[in-house]
Amino acid sequence: QVQVVESGGGWVQPGGSLRLSCAASGTKYSFNAYATGWYRQAPGTNRNLVATFSADGTVHYTDSVKDRFTISRDADKNALYLQMDSLKPEDTAVYYCKIGRTWGQGTQVTVSS
Repeated sequence: QVQVVESGGGWVQPGGSLRLSCAASGTKYSFNAYATGWYRQAPGTNRNLVATFSADGTVHYTDSVKDRFTISRDADKNALYLQMDSLKPEDTAVYYCKIGRTWGQGTQVTVSS
């Protein structure tokens, strides 16, 4: 059974940076064979895609984070990352990692002055 744990959230001022990490355990296949991604959910809204790797390695970003966020992965560590730069208050949300069909518990990101 796959387990997923996120880390790296916190509070940052507008314009700042954070790096989220996601560690997967119990994977049955090569990590890069899984569709993986980061999603976020702000209060009162639905959970929305931020950035993803499809199973063939194609990367997709939602428009609002293009040129600011970078998704990356390390198959040797079964890890997924999200580098977030030039953060804005509207990026405030709980960020979730998804590995295949398994969600992590989420990590809070707060951007405010």
